[in-house]
Amino acid sequence: MSAGSNPPKSVAEFIATESSKSLLRFITCGSVDDGKSTLIGRLLYDARLIHEDQLKALSEDSKNSNASNGEIDFSLLLDGLSAEREQGITIDVAYRYFSTGGRKFIVADTPGHEQYTRNMVTAASSADLAILLVDARKGILSQTRRHAYLLSVMAIKHIVLVINKIDLEEYSEKVFEAIDRDFREFAEPLGFTTLKSIPTSALKGDNVTETSTSMEWYKGPALLPYLEEIEITQTGFDSLRFPVQRVNRAGSDFRGFSGTVRGGSISTGDEIMVTSSLKKSRVAKIVTMDGNLEKAVTGDAVTLILEDQIDISRGDMLASPGDLPHSSDQFQAKLVWMHQEALLIGRSYQLKIGTQVCNVQITDIRHVVNVNTLEHLAARVVEINEIASCNFSTSKPIFFDAYSDNRATGSFILIDRLTNTTVGAGMIDFSLRRADNLSWQSFDTDASARASMKGQVPKILWFVGLSASGKSTIVDIIDRKLIARGVHTYILDGDNVRHGLNRDLGFTDADRVENIRRVAEVARLMADAGLVVLASFISPFTRERKLAREIAGDFDFHEVFVDTPLEICEARDPKGLYAKARNGDLANFTGISSPFEAPDAPDLCLPGADRSAEELADMVIEKFKL
Repeated sequence: MSAGSNPPKSVAEFIATESSKSLLRFITCGSVDDGKSTLIGRLLYDARLIHEDQLKALSEDSKNSNASNGEIDFSLLLDGLSAEREQGITIDVAYRYFSTGGRKFIVADTPGHEQYTRNMVTAASSADLAILLVDARKGILSQTRRHAYLLSVMAIKHIVLVINKIDLEEYSEKVFEAIDRDFREFAEPLGFTTLKSIPTSALKGDNVTETSTSMEWYKGPALLPYLEEIEITQTGFDSLRFPVQRVNRAGSDFRGFSGTVRGGSISTGDEIMVTSSLKKSRVAKIVTMDGNLEKAVTGDAVTLILEDQIDISRGDMLASPGDLPHSSDQFQAKLVWMHQEALLIGRSYQLKIGTQVCNVQITDIRHVVNVNTLEHLAARVVEINEIASCNFSTSKPIFFDAYSDNRATGSFILIDRLTNTTVGAGMIDFSLRRADNLSWQSFDTDASARASMKGQVPKILWFVGLSASGKSTIVDIIDRKLIARGVHTYILDGDNVRHGLNRDLGFTDADRVENIRRVAEVARLMADAGLVVLASFISPFTRERKLAREIAGDFDFHEVFVDTPLEICEARDPKGLYAKARNGDLANFTGISSPFEAPDAPDLCLPGADRSAEELADMVIEKFKL
């Protein structure tokens, strides 16, 4: 792309141009203010890849830039957001694509701030090479190490360590060698295939597109020639993977399956298998907007028409018979946590892997990585920007490959089920073998037979409220009245289960989440036995109450909120717990030092301060026809 040419309208159009040239996708990363945007801007400028109107606008913008000092501020080419220009940092990921005589490039300029780690991970997911910048004055920083470790986790094997602003260290060879040595020592266990160190001054143009005369001691190539010549070995993934994104019904006689080929290739006449049902068919046509194809390869967005009318839905995956992906509801993966609110064991999130979506829980945090030492640390939670190895359990089997084999079918995101916010990104290591050895066992006697024998409809009544709100008293009265009428019941009480089933759990947020998850599973088993289950738990978190309802499945589940104000609960204080919490002698006490998320729309709200326990119990019995 020369200065006078028209740029392509899309990345797809760009990739299609000059097909004889190889394509290199790379990112720039590193700590904040190491000069990433300036480096890419300078590279485009020196290679004469900036249009005249862009250069004019850049010159005008540079006059108003605090960082320009009268010179062109090349970072403004990529720092497009107004907030970035005001702060002098990169927040979003800025993509640019350009072509030189030797190669086509797509570059992603990623933010250096720790709080924008998610943006860096997003960009790295499709990159072949990374330029990792280091400020020559500061050396290797914690964020440099974090990004280096993330690059290894994201399976980027080719690294260029750009030691920038070397002019501010008087082009010192000793400074360059010290930083190079420190980084190579840190990166040795990360498994990079190539690691090239280049000293640069992005501001002055030293070693960006041409070898600098200010550093005669440096005998290597400048950055751009190196990027044009480096050979990127593509490991390849020959197995067909076609996640179905949409069932396409363009007309009454047209039924196709749209998606993007995420592994291998597919041709007309090829036999395929639906991974979920193991049903087979053959490809009759491969349809695109530009006409039919005989063959589609990895990265092609196509619609497949099959010879047979078999059941296929969004989220299914098509593969070659005998060469299927893993299928499991348990796996181990590396996880980058991206949210201010910590990840908790047992909490339910939504997992999206390709076109598949399901609920997922983290069953174990194996370790969190110290990015400075690469040490594995024990942990019960994962905080923002931490990188952990975790075990996952999904609500249904999913289909995947190891991330090391196929980045597209081995990566996933986690979504908060209440806010719909992306909170984590993961890379699957392997299926847990214990999941492969488990299957549901069917029995002739089912839940309806057991309920019929008792002459009742099984239910789960989940009582929520602060300590001393009156939950246990109300439940006790309901239980007594129901038993007197011959109803088969069982009480699950918060204190009682902690003497046995949950005696290993404390009162941290993570332990409270696991406490509710276990109890919900037990409540479902009791409902399956035909009982009316009365569960009395503080249940402070909305997410876990929602999880309990989902675990109940087809059984009647009713959330009852005993709405007693905190001051009244504290005045009652039968166990003296509020007093201890106020004195600082009792940590993580709900309502005082730990939050309570009151239900927004419970199935029944009981005014705990206005009615007697007997009246409230009768309200429950009448409401749910017990």
